[in-house]
Amino acid sequence: MTLRDDARAVLAGWTARDDEPEQVALREDFATFVDEHDDALWRECVDGHVTGSVLVLSADRREVLLTLHSKQHIWLQMGGHCEPGDATLRDAAAREALEESGIDGLVVSEEPVRLDRHRVGCHGGTWHLDVQYVALAPADAVEQISDESLDLRWWSVDALPDLTDDALRRLVATALR
Repeated sequence: MTLRDDARAVLAGWTARDDEPEQVALREDFATFVDEHDDALWRECVDGHVTGSVLVLSADRREVLLTLHSKQHIWLQMGGHCEPGDATLRDAAAREALEESGIDGLVVSEEPVRLDRHRVGCHGGTWHLDVQYVALAPADAVEQISDESLDLRWWSVDALPDLTDDALRRLVATALR
């Protein structure tokens, strides 16, 4: 099975929590995009590309680990582009979470929790079709900042930083349900 096949299967089998109409519509849009673009999973796809991200929660689910993104200059979950060695979208998201958090032993959800489409600077401005997972960190987790981040910090789920976006706030709310 190719990464594209896995993306098709993930999207076909995924059900939005609470049957949010915009999430159902995004799932259909993402699936159509993957069907119409042979390179939909690769950053080289100029029309946009599927990415994977992970919201890392503390073992007690009271805190979330966020990275101060070096290009967007806002606090976000871990995530990014698929790479040739990724067998599944979940693998891509888990790899990104490990690379950006430095935390071994993250327990990544089997299924995504949300989808998000947002404009980014790739190719002068294109779309990331982000498939979002959640992970629990081990109780003794020690984070380590990567070269991709300006900062890395735990935040209370009830006191997220001002310098973030509504998409992250929705992801946190969904992950906590």
